[in-house]
Amino acid sequence: MKRIFTYLILAAAVIVNCPGNCYADSRIGLQNLRCEMLNNPLGIGTIKPRLSWQITSDARNTNQVAYQILVASTPEKLTAGRGDLWDSHKVSSDASVMVNYSGKALDSRAACYWKVRVWTNNGATAWSKPAKWSVGLLNPTDWKAKWIGCDRGFAWDSVSKFSRLSARYYRCQFDLKPGIKKATAYIVGLGHYELYVNGQLLGDQVLAQAPTDYTQSVKYNTFDVTDHLKKGDNAIGTVLGNGRYFTMRPKYKPKKIKEFGFPKMLLQLEVEYNDGTKQTIISDNNWKFTADGPIRTNNEYDGEEYDATKEFPGWSKPGFDDSQWLKAELVQAPGGKLDAQMNEPIRVMDTIKPIGINQLKKDVWILDLGQNMAGWLQMRVKGNRGDKVTLRYAETVQPNNELYVANLRDAKVTDVYTLKGGAEEIWHPVFVYHGFRYVEISGYPGKPELNDFEGHVVYDALPTIGHFETSNDIVNKIYHNAYWGILSNYKGMPVDCPQRNERMPWLGDRAVGSLGESFVFANDNFYAKWLDDIAQSQKPDGAIPDVAPAYWNYYSDNMTWPGTYILVADMLYRQFADKAPIEKNYASMKKWMDYMRFKYMKNNIVTKDKYGDWCVPPESPELIHAKDSSLNTDGQLIATAYYYNLSGLMEKFARMLHKPADAQFFATIKQNIGKAFNDKYFDKTTSKYSNNTVTANLLPMYFGITPTANKQAVFKNIVAKINDAHDHISTGVIGTQWLMRGLTEFGRPDLAWRIASNTTYPSWGYMANRGATTIWELWNGDTANPAMNSRNHIMLLGDLIAWFYQDIAGIKTVNAGFKQLVMQPAITGELDSVNASYQTPYGLVRSNYTSTKKSFNWHVTVPPNSSARVYVPAKNISEVTEGGAKILGIKEIKPLKMENGRAILSIGSGDYDFEAKY
Repeated sequence: MKRIFTYLILAAAVIVNCPGNCYADSRIGLQNLRCEMLNNPLGIGTIKPRLSWQITSDARNTNQVAYQILVASTPEKLTAGRGDLWDSHKVSSDASVMVNYSGKALDSRAACYWKVRVWTNNGATAWSKPAKWSVGLLNPTDWKAKWIGCDRGFAWDSVSKFSRLSARYYRCQFDLKPGIKKATAYIVGLGHYELYVNGQLLGDQVLAQAPTDYTQSVKYNTFDVTDHLKKGDNAIGTVLGNGRYFTMRPKYKPKKIKEFGFPKMLLQLEVEYNDGTKQTIISDNNWKFTADGPIRTNNEYDGEEYDATKEFPGWSKPGFDDSQWLKAELVQAPGGKLDAQMNEPIRVMDTIKPIGINQLKKDVWILDLGQNMAGWLQMRVKGNRGDKVTLRYAETVQPNNELYVANLRDAKVTDVYTLKGGAEEIWHPVFVYHGFRYVEISGYPGKPELNDFEGHVVYDALPTIGHFETSNDIVNKIYHNAYWGILSNYKGMPVDCPQRNERMPWLGDRAVGSLGESFVFANDNFYAKWLDDIAQSQKPDGAIPDVAPAYWNYYSDNMTWPGTYILVADMLYRQFADKAPIEKNYASMKKWMDYMRFKYMKNNIVTKDKYGDWCVPPESPELIHAKDSSLNTDGQLIATAYYYNLSGLMEKFARMLHKPADAQFFATIKQNIGKAFNDKYFDKTTSKYSNNTVTANLLPMYFGITPTANKQAVFKNIVAKINDAHDHISTGVIGTQWLMRGLTEFGRPDLAWRIASNTTYPSWGYMANRGATTIWELWNGDTANPAMNSRNHIMLLGDLIAWFYQDIAGIKTVNAGFKQLVMQPAITGELDSVNASYQTPYGLVRSNYTSTKKSFNWHVTVPPNSSARVYVPAKNISEVTEGGAKILGIKEIKPLKMENGRAILSIGSGDYDFEAKY
């Protein structure tokens, strides 16, 4: 009787503490809890973060109907079910992405532990595993640390056209009481830093922290160092590299390059004890430093030189004799606002084993990694003290097997390692990266072997969320090349190339390319950060540069390059349901649109353009740019079409932000531009725009400027021009951003496929057949003048990767973040199979099909809390089967209609196997 009574009490407790249906269904679970789309972030820069989770379910058509979030100030309170910071209680909602924290007001340093459970139409989940986040230092008064550095070079440094500046080593020793409860370090190290506590390197990030215009914004990183400290003597050590702060080419071109100064640091270590007392260690002039350490120079263009004979063992541990070191100097702050870094750090994300090594001449070897990449080479070596090994990097080799470096301009791309001698030594640079496939090795003691080296692939730690492969080998190779090109050029900002003396964040390279990239990598935080860089580069009059951060002073006043600002914001909303970049930057975007209109628009035509349809295939193989005017598109046409298209996005943004007057204004602008555009450029007798290039006809067609009655005639001209080019590409950077989806949308996916799968010049397949393992800067990158033929660019991808996923795989979002999908593979007639998947904010979408002339077999996966409208190629809807059964008898499938040879069905989440006859 007593036992029964106890059970009743426990049951009552469950009912009291668990409103609604609390009986968890083991088939339904939760995973991938994220705060600001990051996993367990420390030191975030907001007190109102957005929380997201994914539902897992074995049941079809699973939809969330309610959720409950608990946020607690300690893990113990969370475990006990006490949400002392926030208990949302049961909220009737299907929202599981970007749910706003609505609990108690948070402040700097707040520690938050959270979990969630959900109710679905198929049952409830148990509580998720706990996750956490912490708040950084949000207020200027939170920072007690002082900026330290040294605003001069030393005898071994030289600053001329080529910057040679050694790394700076800083250390501080301090005493701690027993009973350490928690310790947090906040650090800024400009341009790059490494952080050591008691001799141990903290974290696995490299090339930290994210680059910015340091006069506008300075990112700091947060570390939990509790387990690295002890009672008694402790020490912190930092190494400062140059990065983008101490410029690689000072005074190279007057007024072109922005300079910031010598490396500097800000560090604050906060220790909390069990008895409630606190202690703060800060960077100040009590620290010691030296620039006479092993890293003798570090220059992103030219390489790193490391002299192991200059090492000082134990320098970051307590007890090290730093009596010969200098006193740290207090220096001026860089000027930018201190912000928490909210994008993923750069890490070593992969390693590559070399595939060959050949002796070029005495003491000189050429190492081949088999893959063009960005990062560095790690070397194992054993020799005498003072031996020097020189590593010089290149993307390709000449016919005589010597490195081809003409396309690197004046970048020296050379690392030098001086051995300390004795035991085997392992080394790689830490403050530079290289774009390379081949390495020239000289001075290596003995005979180098393949297993003495490995390539470290370095890029932002963005999860790979897409997979795409087909039955066509050349297209698979192109995708491989695109994958490696994209990751190579993620360096805390999107750079154009990783190898020569440029590596700049050009806006025009990422306009639509960012959309394709978003199917491959989870690049939401990465691009949200970059939009901040763009906003901070805006001049007071509204001008936006071509490069942001504006390390190069290029304010050319184009519509196309700065227009990326608006296109990327739209991409982040559509792909990731992230509305914040639009809210944050709307005023800045509008200011730029106003600036361009007031300064350059005459009679509703934008009269300014600089780059045109950059890099169309030229008429001669040695040319960089076409000189034949029939190949080039009128820049004013491009600029005006872009203003029209961007006005449509601004109208959409204005409606999202409840700004009806702005929305109406942009709608009117669009209407006026459309009329003026057609009046000026459209020839009604020939249905051609301007000089009838593919780009001239495509932009008004795709953007919706072309009158409906004229679309088919204009499209015929596009097809004719492509046919004239033997079904090859004839567009440059601008036209290629809309080409593949445009051809498909207007009914010619077969023509798009022929362009994509071509192997003769000019094409992506030509690059692959010529040995490329990434994407070239030029269609004729193997024959053009080396002044501009990077072998690792991605600007010519255009919309190819987006087309692979959206049209060939058939994975599109209807609204923000893939809550609703349209799955409609384009049938090219030349493709036997496609296997694609994509991790949406809600979970995995899969499109895996085989196609013959008679049948179509299609495996589809839709994530829980999402739904899809699927278009199955079929003769009629009644003959479509799923799992071998007629769909008309399956309750989770709702047949809608037949349209253009497709059976259109509405489905919920789950796995489906469709089969249909043509």
